[in-house]
Formats: sequence, C-alpha cells, structure tokens
Amino acid sequence: MIELTNILILIAAVLLILCIFASILSHKFGAPLLLAFLVLGMLAGEDGPGGIAFNSFDLAFLFGNLALAVIIFDGGLGTDKKSFRVSLGPALSLSTLGVFVTSAVTGLAAFYVFELSITESFLIGAIVGSTDAAAVFGLLKTAKLRLKERTSSTLEMESGTNDPMAIFLTIALVEIMSAADDSAGLAFIFKFIQQMGLGLVIGFAGGYLLKTTSTKMVVPSSLYPLFALAGALGIFGLTNIWGGSGFLAIYIAGAILGNSKVPYIDDIQKFHDGIAWLSQIGMFVMLGLLVTPSSLLDIAVPALILSAVLIFIARPLAVLLSLAPFHFPWREKVFISWCGLRGAVPIILALFPLLAGLEHSIMYFEVAFFVVFMSLLVQGWTIAPLARWLNIEIPPSYDPKHVEMQLPGIERTLYIYQAMGDCLAVGRIVPLLNEQCQSQAVGLIRDNKLLTDLLDERVQENDQLLFVAGEGNVVQMNKLFSGHKDESLKIESLFYGIFEISPESLMQDLQSVYGIELNEGELELTVAGFLRKKFHNKPVVGDMFRFDTITVIVKTMQDGEITGVGVKINEG
Repeated sequence: MIELTNILILIAAVLLILCIFASILSHKFGAPLLLAFLVLGMLAGEDGPGGIAFNSFDLAFLFGNLALAVIIFDGGLGTDKKSFRVSLGPALSLSTLGVFVTSAVTGLAAFYVFELSITESFLIGAIVGSTDAAAVFGLLKTAKLRLKERTSSTLEMESGTNDPMAIFLTIALVEIMSAADDSAGLAFIFKFIQQMGLGLVIGFAGGYLLKTTSTKMVVPSSLYPLFALAGALGIFGLTNIWGGSGFLAIYIAGAILGNSKVPYIDDIQKFHDGIAWLSQIGMFVMLGLLVTPSSLLDIAVPALILSAVLIFIARPLAVLLSLAPFHFPWREKVFISWCGLRGAVPIILALFPLLAGLEHSIMYFEVAFFVVFMSLLVQGWTIAPLARWLNIEIPPSYDPKHVEMQLPGIERTLYIYQAMGDCLAVGRIVPLLNEQCQSQAVGLIRDNKLLTDLLDERVQENDQLLFVAGEGNVVQMNKLFSGHKDESLKIESLFYGIFEISPESLMQDLQSVYGIELNEGELELTVAGFLRKKFHNKPVVGDMFRFDTITVIVKTMQDGEITGVGVKINEG
C-alpha cells in the first residue's frame, strides 16, 4: 500500500509538470489551454500510452464539484464591482433565459439525431446548456485579450452564474425520469426558486460574514488566503445541503470579498489564482482519464451534428433573444455567441444520470464529453482571432508593478511606484504628476533616502514615489509609470486616434470642423452626451461611433462618466 501511494504521488506530479509544459506549447501554437489538459488526460488514460484505468464516477463527481467551486470563487474574486453597471442585467438574462433557450433547441435537435424520448432528449440539452466558468475564465486569461468591459464582464458574470439554471434543469429531468409518475414535474418552480433564492441569500450573507471576519481578525498573513478558501467552501457546502445553488453562492461571496478592502486582499487573490489553475489542471486531466476515447466512435456522427447545432444555432439564438433588451452592438453579440464555451460543467452534469442509474446514462456522458471537446477545439481555438477581426479588442491596460496598502480610517490607499527608464513619469516634476493623477505624492525614495520636499523635484529613473490616492486614480498612475511608452503610445494612437478632445466639447463644434452630419437635436449635445445617447447611457472604454469623416471613441472613463474622447480621421 505504501509503495502504491508513492507511485500515485509520482504519477500526479509528473502529470502536473507535463500540464505546465503543455501550457507553453499551447500558448505557442494558439491552442486552448484547457483542451491541452483534456488531451493529456486522454493520453494518460487506458486508450493512450499512459494506460491508466480510471472509472470512479463518484470520485470524479466529488473532485469535479470541488474544483468548480474553487474556480468560480476565484472568478468572483476577480469581478470588479464597476462591471455590474453594464453587465448585471445581460449576464442574468443569459444565465436564465439563455440557458433555457440553448437547452430547448439543443434538446430538440437531440430528439431527431439520437431518436430518444423527448424527456431524454431535453436532458441532453440541459446537460450541455450552460457555458463553463473554467473554460471562459481560463481562455480569456491565457489569450491575454483585453475586451470591452461590456463584453468581458458579461461573459465572465454569465459563466459564473448560469450553472444554477443548468443544474436545476438537469436534476428536475433526472427526477422526472426516475419517478414512477409525473409528480416530480410539479416541483419545477419550487426547486428553481429554492436553488436561486438560497444561493443569493446565503451568498450575500456568507460573503459579508467572510468580509467582516477577515477585516477584524488578527492572524499571520499567510493564513488569510486559507481562511478565505475555507470560508468559501463552507458557504458552498452549506448552500448545497440546504438545497440551494452552491455555485451561485460561492460566486457572490467571492465578488463581495474581492471588492472589499480586507487585509492582504492581493495575497488572497494571487493565492486563489494559483489554486484555480491547479483545480483546472486536475479537473480536466481527470475528465480526460475518465473517458474511453474508443467508445466515442459509436456516437461521433450524431454528437458532431449536435455540437454544430449547439454552436451555430442554439447559442446564437439564445444570445439574440437574451440580449435583445440591452442594445448590445452586433459585433459584441457575435463574439458573445461564439464564446459559449462548454467545459467541465456539462461533463459533471452528465454524471447525475449515471449516479441515478438511468438508462442510456453512459451515452449521456459520452455525448457531453464529445460536445465539450468540439467546443474547445472549434470555439476555443478561434476566440482571439475573432475578437481582433470584430474589432472589439482594445489596447492593453497599463499595469506596472506597484505596491498598495489601504490606509485605516480613510477611504484612501498608499501606492508605491517605481519609475522605469522609459515610462512617461521620468523627467516630470512631482506637482505635475499630482495634478495628472489627482493624487498626493507624500514622498520619494532615491538612493535609499526618503525625500519629502517635492515641490521642485523631477522624477529620475529608478525613483520610488509614494502617492496617497483613491481607487479611481489608479488607471492614470499606471499609465504614467508603465514602461514601453513609445510602443504603448503607438498602439493607443492607432486605436483611439492621435487627437483627444474634452468630453464636454459640443457636437456642433465637431460639425463645423469636420463637416459631420447631425440631427437638429444632437447639435447642442456634448460629445459625452452624444456617446451616452448612442450607447443607451452605458458606454464603456472602446465604444466608437463612425461618421463619414471621423470616428469618435470613448478613451477613458471614471466612476461611470466619460473623461476622455479620442478622434480618429477615417481613411478614404
């Protein structure tokens, strides 16, 4: 037994190392990283050269749920509260109506493709109906895409909140198929309210309890991330025991904690990023081990047809209906439709019929795996090129290395930046930086000496500056202290144009200079007011409106207000 244990530990370590190296190759060739993990698991399985026979569905269900909880909690930690302004309504619509429409259309296709009963067909639709947080979070991070806030936040929030609907539909259909009569169908509405309601209530209550406790307790710094993880998993487990959606609860708890000024929040987020990566690797390798690739050949053709219906019909239709009230630009709708990635969630949901002992349960699992594989292969491989083709990617954000510390008793933070040789701050006097950043420099460290008389001081290379500022000033400080200023300015000018105008400029002034066509009611509008009107009072950085001669682009925003507008001269 001891020798077997050591062998298993060695195998796990080798697989983890191979996954890390696979990530390097995946990035080089543009392949979806999670697909690489899945393939590696299949190669290590009984049909591959690894020859590992793994068929414990109970263990897979336990580990899969645990890993998904950690991944969704990490996604919540990284969700900025500002994104709720433009993304909450669309994300909730996609995670409820969108999942239902996707499941129904896919289930209808399964009815004709697999010649099953209508209930069994809709069960397949429910299993593959939701997008996957691990797939979406992981792919957007590894692709290093910086999308418009409206698009990225909607995708991340949808993938973190749509599991309850898919789980509800799957469990309800499993119970109907397991019951001797149709009485289980009468509990649909109650079960949905219970799942959503308890998930919301316990998520908010648990999140605030976690935030309050983390703020008041005094323990070694290394224990704060562990406490956050333990508290989050406690919220997840308690919600599930009481019949609610643990995934919804843990996402909400993560969002509350991540947007709070608790001690060592940066350490908490970095720790959970690492744990989330470990969970993704372990989960996808395990699912690759669980499937027997040779058995997929029997269902390959109908499953391929079902995948095509899901990707090209069901998901686009669901996005079109769900986002209709929110006036999304058509380019963003197309991209969100294509980003309906299926990942570990459908495979985990496919274990419900297996554990319930339903007929055709092995086929459900194999179909779900095939659909996930095709989604990662087709959609995952093309997301980055599609974002650039649709022109919804915006220039990278400025994020130089810096240290920040919340100051007790006031809503201000102490920031410490180092001036790199090629950053915009070098050579400028400190009072000018204060004005540009709307902050207060309280000190400058040069040659290991602290300088406090900064009135006539110019920033030199390798200086470390100490600022006291609010959260809204970080973007400008990052921009000033980020390196590669020539390259970044070139990228910015290509996207935003070489001119920047005040958002309070009048549209009639633009008309007189550039000869643009305006309606009578638009002449007295400011540029900011015009853009707010065109984007239904919810503009984001990167939104643009094209006239015949120029394009005006939202360049910077603060607290939901437009603070900078770029003007680009149209070619031709």
